[in-house]
Amino acid sequence: MPDHNSATQLPAAVASAHDSPDRKTELAAVRLLARREHGVEELRRKLISKKHPEDSVNRVLAKLQGKHLVSDDRYAATLVHHQAKRGRGPVRIRSQLRQQGLKDEIIEDRFASASTDWTQLAVEVRRRKFGNSLPKTAVERAKQARFLQYRGFNADQIRAALKSGADFDFPDSGSDTDSI
Repeated sequence: MPDHNSATQLPAAVASAHDSPDRKTELAAVRLLARREHGVEELRRKLISKKHPEDSVNRVLAKLQGKHLVSDDRYAATLVHHQAKRGRGPVRIRSQLRQQGLKDEIIEDRFASASTDWTQLAVEVRRRKFGNSLPKTAVERAKQARFLQYRGFNADQIRAALKSGADFDFPDSGSDTDSI
């Protein structure tokens, strides 16, 4: 009597091709890409950390790049847009992209094509965190400046955010005779 399970079992040649290291690596890569966009180096690190053979990872990544399933350019554009929406500044985003192994020319191209007004974003981030009123003391101003710096805004953007809507200029740190 024939075994009913034998009809559903794959032939040995097909099963071994299905279990090949490249196939397993490709399935793992596609699963990661289905969740969110990844850069090539980030995907390489993740696959290698999951114990996929390095030569298999390299072949699979080349194949996925050829099919445009993984793209550093698309990843950079997505990350810049997403991080800006979360209130992060260009300094922090650039650093994050470099840590992910992206080349400087890709990073700069993405920033050049981004439609984000970074100074206006710094103003909005400051207002969300500290309210509409501008800092009144040097201590408040320093606290807000540190916060914006941590979020990744440069000095010009921070200065603009701390002066936004104000008709006066904050005194320089040199002379503070009004408080004596």
